[in-house]
Amino acid sequence: MPTAILTGQPVPGSSIESELRSLGFDVHLASGAADTETLLARVPGEHRVAVVDARFVGHPHALRLGLTDPRFPLAAIPGAVTAQPAARQALTRAMARENSAGGGTVLAVDSLADRITAALDADGADVHRPELGSLVAAVPADPQARNEARQAVAAVDDEAVRLKSAVKARDGFVTTFFISPYSRYIARWCARRGLTPNQVTTASLITALIAAGCAATGTRGGFVAAGVLLIASFVLDCTDGQLARYSLQYSTLGAWLDATFDRAKEYAYYAGLALGAARGGDDVWALALGAMILQTCRHVVDFSFNEANHDATANTSPTAALSDKLDSVGWTVWVRRMIVLPIGERWAMIAVLTALTTPRITFYALLIGCAFSATYTTAGRVLRSLTRRATRTDRAAKALADLADSGPLSEAAARGLRGTARRLPAITAPAVALLGGAAVVATAALTDFGGPWPLVAAIVYLLTSALAVARPLKGALDWLVPPFFRAAEYLTVLFLAAKADVNGALPAAFGLVAAVAYHHYDTVYRIRGDAGAPPQWLVRTIGGHEGRTLVICVLAALLTAPQFKLALTVLAVAVALVVLVESIRFWGAAHKVGAPAVHDEGEPA
Repeated sequence: MPTAILTGQPVPGSSIESELRSLGFDVHLASGAADTETLLARVPGEHRVAVVDARFVGHPHALRLGLTDPRFPLAAIPGAVTAQPAARQALTRAMARENSAGGGTVLAVDSLADRITAALDADGADVHRPELGSLVAAVPADPQARNEARQAVAAVDDEAVRLKSAVKARDGFVTTFFISPYSRYIARWCARRGLTPNQVTTASLITALIAAGCAATGTRGGFVAAGVLLIASFVLDCTDGQLARYSLQYSTLGAWLDATFDRAKEYAYYAGLALGAARGGDDVWALALGAMILQTCRHVVDFSFNEANHDATANTSPTAALSDKLDSVGWTVWVRRMIVLPIGERWAMIAVLTALTTPRITFYALLIGCAFSATYTTAGRVLRSLTRRATRTDRAAKALADLADSGPLSEAAARGLRGTARRLPAITAPAVALLGGAAVVATAALTDFGGPWPLVAAIVYLLTSALAVARPLKGALDWLVPPFFRAAEYLTVLFLAAKADVNGALPAAFGLVAAVAYHHYDTVYRIRGDAGAPPQWLVRTIGGHEGRTLVICVLAALLTAPQFKLALTVLAVAVALVVLVESIRFWGAAHKVGAPAVHDEGEPA
């Protein structure tokens, strides 16, 4: 149980002790700095501890934001400071210094909690200070100030602020105006009944899988039910994040489940639509796989660009300045958010078209919409990169190398090409990645199944991919390398399966790409959570992007079409088992050891 130490003289009529207990704290009273230091030393090192001024006046949600958010080792609001186990030593040092300076006397005017916070700042500690907005958090120095603070507390509806803050500050048009106005109340309902964000996330997944099952029936009633359930799943998807913000129930595992299940829900729904279409005599598996590839590559562009630039120095661009200016004009904000077809707009479109049209039309609309948004966002980011004065860090280069997912063949070839790569211009990495990928995709698409040319192109692709990563990825456009690799591998699988022209080959290819895409998404989530990339043994075991591409091309050249379908199925199952078992083991262990809690507050996916 976390411990709160109330410092200073108790104030008659104060509710601070009961408010702290309602937040789950075991409360102890201390008359001064020496007493506080003694009590602090008695708190077990694995527990959170807070030092709170007994004169504190404020909203309960201000205390909740300041003292219970699991994402920050150190946090403070006026009159209160808290430390999680990872930051206990920093708090103890600051407390000891304040006790020595104050001589252990009873507090008079200033706040010990605020002095500790100032000492932490002086030590260079990273103390989180939450945005309180209209919420009150103060330490009144006299009865008149206390009365004014209490009046200020009464004038602001704490619960209304809490509900408002449960919603993302930046979200899509559909989510903002059609989902969040009521999903926040569902989040509150869940919080009051003790439900956790992870339980809501799981409910959203189950609802989406049922929707996919309804779509797989191939009937009009099934398609209508699928559309309705997909919207319901998205409502729950919004609710889990809002519940996390409403009750500050953030966790490493929760962030991973939320992000992973979003992809699983959408791609399972694609498969359901394809199965439903097949029941009606229409084969749209190639469209379903194309939609998954396009959506995954869009995400990789987002991830790579952000990782390349988020900690770059001298990171300025006239294009970015224009974008910021447009974001200051009301109507352009919503137009720009809708153009990128975020998850709310995308799922709403899919749900409506599923209910009213056919799977083929749904996939056509999805492919056209996603292709347009991908072109828009990628072109803008290329312009930003070309006009940006930025020095990219070693950390960014390492992240891009991890996102590239190079296997042992590419790594071995890259070691021999480092000298050559250093003498080539900065544009070499994305250029050769694009050319090599285009070569293997084009030969897979334009030559007959079973021919040698895709295999030859795969060997060329291996060499070009090695040259692309032979030196650190710090160039202006080097963030394009991972997306080019993803597109090359996925599209090669798609075209070879289509050329096989045997029943079941495209569904097997869908499964293989889904398994590999999971690995790539998992790599992103680990990097985002500062957990590092997946272990090298895992990358080597599943071959890296160039190794898998080469193996697929070898199989296509040596096997008959039915045998190739079976090989794709075996590969899909093998890759899925390896990456899922390792991923679940990793995230389960990270959750148990108390890895830093995170939650995605960025752009809607």
